[in-house]
Amino acid sequence: MYAETVIPILPCRALDDILPFYAALGFEQTYRQDRPNPYVALRRGGIELHFGAIPGFDPAESLGNVGLAVVDPAALYAAFAAGLRADFGKVPVTGIPRITRPRKKQGMPSGFSIVDPGGNWLRVFRKDDPGDNPAAPESRLARTVKAAARQADSHGDENAAIRILENGLARHADAPAVQRLPALVYLAELCVRTGDHRRASSLLAEVAALDLSEADRETVAADLTIADELAAGLG
Repeated sequence: MYAETVIPILPCRALDDILPFYAALGFEQTYRQDRPNPYVALRRGGIELHFGAIPGFDPAESLGNVGLAVVDPAALYAAFAAGLRADFGKVPVTGIPRITRPRKKQGMPSGFSIVDPGGNWLRVFRKDDPGDNPAAPESRLARTVKAAARQADSHGDENAAIRILENGLARHADAPAVQRLPALVYLAELCVRTGDHRRASSLLAEVAALDLSEADRETVAADLTIADELAAGLG
């Protein structure tokens, strides 16, 4: 047991910009001062974050980054998503703030990212996950999806990720449907993020038309759930 504790102090434009968002994620306010310098402390379980308000600060220019090592990123994402839906009616996937889904990324541990209203990145990853296992068998399209996730979900470059997926799907057009589906679903998700709803709908229609066995459907059950959520969001 270490005696030391490290608590990041992140910037924001105003305290009341970030507080509703973090309340939806399940954080509690443990301290606040408004003068002489606006400052707030938040805690959720073993996660503690502090924020200082900077007049005139632009969240789009924030360089704030925090890594959060957790046992189960998928469970934490589910809790965060439920809180955001309850308080704001949706899970934000574009702009500031936003949150990505848990995914495996090329050369990185699995997890997800949050960009808060202050423009700060919270990078949630699985504890003791070394990332890629070169010995683990996986399809070329699976590697393509991981490469795209690194660009979109870790670097925030959705357009680069879209190009990676487009190229991968074109190169491996003869891949089995069960391998193509995750790439198509992720491409549809990225189209939603970038505002191309018409193309997202077309891709989801292509997903729905894929010929899958019951065993295939079990293999890609998580991606099928995402496809259903995306389709519901598009109406």
